[in-house]
Amino acid sequence: MKAFAVNLPPMEPLNEKTIRASFINCSKGEASRISLPRGLAELPWEHLDFLGWRDPGAPDRGYLVAERENGYIGLSMRVPVGLRRSLLRTSICSVCLTMHGGSGVSLFAARRAGVAGREGNTVGQYLCTDLACSLYLRGKKQPVIGGRIEESLTLDELVVRARTNLEQFIDQILHGSKS
Repeated sequence: MKAFAVNLPPMEPLNEKTIRASFINCSKGEASRISLPRGLAELPWEHLDFLGWRDPGAPDRGYLVAERENGYIGLSMRVPVGLRRSLLRTSICSVCLTMHGGSGVSLFAARRAGVAGREGNTVGQYLCTDLACSLYLRGKKQPVIGGRIEESLTLDELVVRARTNLEQFIDQILHGSKS
């Protein structure tokens, strides 16, 4: 795992301009039309490792903005809609490792950056459907069905693992490899 500082700093609050400029896998025009999360200034920034949201007007859309060494990286993602899952079936998020029943985990497909993305290449990842991984890790939000696996890791270690998992997903989108 990558080494992050102990007592990891929270995500800095982002403004609309920074968010829209961060997207790497859509055009500037598409980024300008993205519906940003409501109440952006009131989000629990002190508990976020990345900003993730779903567009209520476009249920097949999800967005994620994460801080990287060279600034922020935003991802536009698609989610299959209309799939019904049994409430008895559980799935696990590949970033925060929270178990959810039913439709609490969804496959998010992100177009790759650059030429590969323009040719239609995508990368998929199973994530919490509401993209609230940071809140699940910290116990600020609980899945309707499912929960966190009991582990002996500290919160900092859980956060490092989640950030590393997210970094690997972003790297696949940027470079096409499983780092």
